[in-house]
Amino acid sequence: MASIKFGTDGWRGVIAEDFTFANLQKVALATARYFKKHKKIKNGIVIGYDARFLSEEFAHAAAQVIASAGVKVKLADKISSTPMTSLGIVKMNAAGGVVITASHNPAKYNGFKIKGDFGGPAHPEMVAKVEQQLAPILKAKELPLKLKPFDDLVKKKIIEFVDLTSIYVEDIKTKIEFDLIKVVGVKIMYDAMFGAGQGVPEMLIPNVGTIRSSLNPSFGGGHPEPLAQNLEELAVEVRAGGYDIGIATDGDADRVGAIDENGNFVDSHRIFAILLKYLVERKHYKGEVAKSLSVSEIIPKMCAKYGITLNETPVGFKYLCRLMVERDIIIAGEESGGLGVKGHLPERDGIFVGFLLAEIMAVRRMKLSQLVQELFDEYGEYHFGRIDAHVTEQEKKKIVGYYSKKPKKIGAFTVHRIDTTDGFKFFVDGGWILVRASGTEPLIRFYAEASSPDKVQAMLKAASKI
Repeated sequence: MASIKFGTDGWRGVIAEDFTFANLQKVALATARYFKKHKKIKNGIVIGYDARFLSEEFAHAAAQVIASAGVKVKLADKISSTPMTSLGIVKMNAAGGVVITASHNPAKYNGFKIKGDFGGPAHPEMVAKVEQQLAPILKAKELPLKLKPFDDLVKKKIIEFVDLTSIYVEDIKTKIEFDLIKVVGVKIMYDAMFGAGQGVPEMLIPNVGTIRSSLNPSFGGGHPEPLAQNLEELAVEVRAGGYDIGIATDGDADRVGAIDENGNFVDSHRIFAILLKYLVERKHYKGEVAKSLSVSEIIPKMCAKYGITLNETPVGFKYLCRLMVERDIIIAGEESGGLGVKGHLPERDGIFVGFLLAEIMAVRRMKLSQLVQELFDEYGEYHFGRIDAHVTEQEKKKIVGYYSKKPKKIGAFTVHRIDTTDGFKFFVDGGWILVRASGTEPLIRFYAEASSPDKVQAMLKAASKI
């Protein structure tokens, strides 16, 4: 199974290298066999796809296999975000779903995300069962299924095209105060990063500015992840156009990043904290909070103040999703821009969160920079940084081996405590450093948080130069 490996969020691979039509058919068949036993299988499964190279063709190929295996398929009629697919599953009471996407990965990748009937990432044991179904299929010399012609499956309505975009837009309109955003006049610039969110904000609010909102499977040579270094163009547009906020979403529009009115990047830690404050203090939401261990220490501070139970998980939204399904979670978030909110979906949704941020600005009549400063005034300053180091397998083993020995110092920073929930998280004076290997790419990630940007950079430099 070396060429088909499920990571933190599904199976991803390099197009034409390991992410091939032949491999996709095998994974699709395993998925069909897994879902066949589901109590809601009569309602079929939903398949969506992003704006990547060959995504539509891969989605159609997956639909053909799954339908040929006797499972009804509700297939997106056009590019659709991951949250659109998840919402479609819930609205159509489907057994689950599949999204053809490699999310924020570079253009050469594509992927296969599996969704549960609850409208969020499949739980780890669900993915494990798909892998169990996959094992014998991989051993077969050819696909152990007679494929039926795609057009015949459509004629027989075993494959049915659905407009996931319209379902999503109508739902979001009931959950965000768009009228107030319009009345207050919050001026919004949206950066689709050439991803699956393109065209959607214009359906939600008039006069929204847009950039990189067209079909470009190479992502303009960039990286479709809403991090500061990838949003310089958005920052320029926000400043030049006098916009109040810039909202950016990634390749499949489930992650979010923001730019304030001055062109400064507002990361997901700060967005998480702003949303938490609003949901508890203004909307009076009750429940618990969940975060992955790479999220800012400001969240535990806020939960302590509110008397709210905080749940911490390994990296991967599938862990947060489980908590959202099983417990009463107000908000769940991860460092990489994925946030899920009570009353919507147990799923990340970049467009929903971006517009919720605009709603907060409208309700509180505050600039985004003021909302950030308010947090600093109340809880102190928190700054975050991350280095993604592309490494060979040998280098990866060396780095992991070094940190496995639990060093007492990292550069000039004395280690006081170590958490090995996921990778190695070292607590030092006034901050922390996390080192972990990616589950989807050949890289090691180094994360750090401290009270100043300079200290963060010093910590990252020390951690990444062993």
